[in-house]
Amino acid sequence: MGEHAEESQKTETESRPRRAPVNWRRTREQAVSLVASLVRWIGLLFAAVLVLHVIFVIGSANQGNGIVSFVSNWADGLSLGFKDLFTPSDGKLRVLVNYGIAAVFWLIVSGVLARVIRRVGGASS
Repeated sequence: MGEHAEESQKTETESRPRRAPVNWRRTREQAVSLVASLVRWIGLLFAAVLVLHVIFVIGSANQGNGIVSFVSNWADGLSLGFKDLFTPSDGKLRVLVNYGIAAVFWLIVSGVLARVIRRVGGASS
C-alpha cells in the first residue's frame, strides 16, 4: 500500500503544470512606470483645470453654471501661491498670467517628479 501511495503522489506532481518563475525586476519596473505615469497624468489634469479656468474667465463664462463654478473652485486651490503673483489692473490678464504660470508649474513639476521616480525606481524611460 505504501508503494501505491508513492506512485499516486508522483503521478499527481508530474501532472501539475509548473508555474513560470516571477520576474521581480520586470514587475518592479512596471510598477515604477505606472506610478510615474500616474504622477504625470495628475499634473496634466491639474494644468488642464487651470487652463479651463483661464478660458472660462477670458470668455466671460456664466459663473452661475455648475461646470464653471466647479472648475473655478478647483483652480483656486491648484493655483497655489501663483493666484496673486502679478496684479495687472485688467482682471482677465491677471487670471491669464497667474493661472497660466500655475499650469506651467504643474506640468514642469509632474514631469520632473515622474522622471525622478523612473530613475530612482530603475525603470527604463
